Amino acid sequence: MLGKRIVCSAILVLACGAGAAAQDAPYPARPIKMIVPFPPGGPVDVTARILSQHLPQMLGQPVVVENRAGAAGSLGAKAVASADPDGYTLLCGNISTLVVLPAVTNNRDYDPSKAFVPVAKVSQNHEVLVVNPAFPASSVPELVAYAKANPGKLNYGSAGYGNATHLAAELFKLRTGIDIVHVPYKGAADAVTGVLGGQVQMFFGDIGGVLALVREGTLRALAVSSETRTAFLPDVPTMMESGVPDYVVLTYIGVVAPAGTAEGIVVKLNAAINASLASPQIAAAFAKLGAEVRPAPPRAFAALLATETQKWSQVAKTANIKLE
Repeated sequence: MLGKRIVCSAILVLACGAGAAAQDAPYPARPIKMIVPFPPGGPVDVTARILSQHLPQMLGQPVVVENRAGAAGSLGAKAVASADPDGYTLLCGNISTLVVLPAVTNNRDYDPSKAFVPVAKVSQNHEVLVVNPAFPASSVPELVAYAKANPGKLNYGSAGYGNATHLAAELFKLRTGIDIVHVPYKGAADAVTGVLGGQVQMFFGDIGGVLALVREGTLRALAVSSETRTAFLPDVPTMMESGVPDYVVLTYIGVVAPAGTAEGIVVKLNAAINASLASPQIAAAFAKLGAEVRPAPPRAFAALLATETQKWSQVAKTANIKLE
């Protein structure tokens, strides 16, 4: 009996020791999973895969990208929100996932501002208002004048009801006082096709998604949503230059972790991501997407998300945009 007790005690001591060793192991001690809440091939997916190629050099562990698409991005986001806050499950999200979708959803079962801790802002971009070259307006003032002369007769496409491209257009309506009709598509590519085919007259799209078409003249860019002109389209004026007051729309991609993730882990991840973004190769890769690298500390990213949530919640409320 005494021998059995000694053996059991020894096993207990070894088990406790192994548990303590596991807890004391430096982070990261195993591969990290980065969930993308969209299908492969889109800007968020490409961004995550760029990071996954460079972060192992900084962290010493593989970063595995997992696409978990569905419900406009909320399926993958909720999976990360319910994951253990141990730093091994991250979300690579965008403006729609982290700000817009929650702003337009009535019965959401999680609040991103409480479910996640911001880790790092990765890239920043803007939107551009594009029309078919045959459209009888070559500037924003001409478009606004045409729309006011033809209320309710112009259509704009979006990448889906409640999407960031939808709210960008509604903000444009609020700032200009025009009456244009929303036509939601299943994605940005379909909305662009609608403009090209003349089914809709305009689209507020991510610069990276329409840049090639603008440069080849298939689409006409009327204005960008940045505060100053962008190097990607230097000859295209900003909305504010075009007479639209207080119109700035950012699009961005960033990494967040489940709420409760230790500050030390967040700081280490942020440092690794920011170090990766300093690479000229990464900057060149994002430039191909029409985006700029924008490294920032976690608090700065958190402040941006808070400001953006307030802004787009107000736009959604004013425009009465709600998803059940």
